[in-house]
Amino acid sequence: MISIQNLSKSFGAKQVLKNINLQFNKGQVYGIVGENGAGKTTLFRCVAGLENYEGQIISDLNPLKNYLGLLLTEPFFFTKITGKEYIRLLCNARKKKVSKIDDKNIFDLPLNQYASTYSTGMKKKLALLAILLQENQYFILDEPFNGVDIHSNIIIIDLVRKLRELGKTVIISSHIFSTLSDTCDEIYLLKDGEIIKKVFREDFETLELEMRKFTIGNKIEKLELK
Repeated sequence: MISIQNLSKSFGAKQVLKNINLQFNKGQVYGIVGENGAGKTTLFRCVAGLENYEGQIISDLNPLKNYLGLLLTEPFFFTKITGKEYIRLLCNARKKKVSKIDDKNIFDLPLNQYASTYSTGMKKKLALLAILLQENQYFILDEPFNGVDIHSNIIIIDLVRKLRELGKTVIISSHIFSTLSDTCDEIYLLKDGEIIKKVFREDFETLELEMRKFTIGNKIEKLELK
């Protein structure tokens, strides 16, 4: 369980998150949706302990960061580290011994190649594989489907379902609504740093229609395409 209570975050005079209150329970998958700049990544960085903030973040395992696998939109890699070395580095950080890494290479990555030479999608898959092998209890996946091929997207969706089955807590952001509707139990809509709506599975279709109307509006008609 992760409980976020009255969380606010500002960068100088700009308030990015405003009094966020959320609870993420064991064995559940949560989606966070919102336009670019809504505050999704900042919220995730606060939960992961990468940003200072006002309010409280409480979890049933402490310190939270030691049990949390964070997949950033653009994972960072040292210049001279291979994919296999990166996996070992992250597992060592959790004091987890990992064996037969090649057998666990479900994304068919060139693990003996420097990770810095990977494509955007390959980097994302490597970072995801590493945090999975850490055996974390909580997972935050920031845009895990962006830049990843269709075959890998299917694998990621099934991985999220498996994590739920194992009783993990998973929080996902995605601009691809179908991936959230396929995996999430609840979806929260974040707008201008505030949670403005909570939606359960039975109302996902209604939320998607509302988001399309809000995002697109009459923009297509303005083009006067012929």
